[in-house]
Amino acid sequence: MKNRKIRQRVKRFFNSLKRLKPKASRETFKFALKKPHSLAYQLIGEKTDRVLPLFEDLGLNLQKAGLKVNFKAYLSLTLFATSLISVTALIFIPCLLAFVFNIPFFPAVLFGVSGGLFAVAFSIIGFYFYPIYRADKLKREVEDELPFTTGYMAILASAGVSPEKIFYSISNLSLPLTVSEEAKNIVRDVNLFGLDIISALEKTSKRTPSERFREMLEGFISTIHSGGNLAAYLREKSGQYMNLKRISLHKFSDTLSVLSEFYVSLLITGPLLMVIMLAVMAMLGGGNLGGLGPDLLLNLLTYLGIPLGSVIFLIILDAVSPKW
Repeated sequence: MKNRKIRQRVKRFFNSLKRLKPKASRETFKFALKKPHSLAYQLIGEKTDRVLPLFEDLGLNLQKAGLKVNFKAYLSLTLFATSLISVTALIFIPCLLAFVFNIPFFPAVLFGVSGGLFAVAFSIIGFYFYPIYRADKLKREVEDELPFTTGYMAILASAGVSPEKIFYSISNLSLPLTVSEEAKNIVRDVNLFGLDIISALEKTSKRTPSERFREMLEGFISTIHSGGNLAAYLREKSGQYMNLKRISLHKFSDTLSVLSEFYVSLLITGPLLMVIMLAVMAMLGGGNLGGLGPDLLLNLLTYLGIPLGSVIFLIILDAVSPKW
């Protein structure tokens, strides 16, 4: 009996501890991991008013990129992440150079300060240009899909489908496209916000980063207003966009050949020559270059220069390559 009472008391004690667990803080932590811009806005959102005029066009770029983030929250995330990255670089770089590469403490601190400044610059530039890059990628994907999308819309219009049903059908394709997201925004504006189809199309045409898609929507609106043949207009646009797609693919093949030459020269032949030169200098006991020994330069080239150059080349290749 005594053992049972002891077990019951111990069980009650642990149950009381479970009730005292901070559920709200755990949920807040998970929410912060999912949406870091919300956490950044709560911490420094009120202190970003001074720098808002420096990023006036960032809000428009966020809309064009399709990022559903408030302008002030994104700016708060930019400043908060930049502060963390700069402090991390200021601490990590001197420790790495001093304890791993055996560089004296004072030059290591100078490298840490310069690395922190570079981290600030690259972080701000990265956050600033990410919506531009995202908007450009969205633009290329939409324009790649326009020949097939307008052809599909022409088939539906020939069957007598209303404009609202046309965009509803595009938004519910079995194979989701980038244009489907734009169509979902149009359907949302009509069904949820109570806009008519003309107002919803005008709103989307102002927000989209693609000039061709904006032109197609404006022509779509004009055709509805004038009572013209919507199917004939969409068929004409489909043929026009298909010709432009052929031209863009031909230009991309020429650009790809030029990029391949740059890749071979800068990331294969160039590093190979540098590795041979630095290895020979290390064996012969050559002098330092700018205070850095051949061994350190070889490590920097192998573990930093070549991977960073490859990442930059992949970003450039992704920026110029079509979706199909």
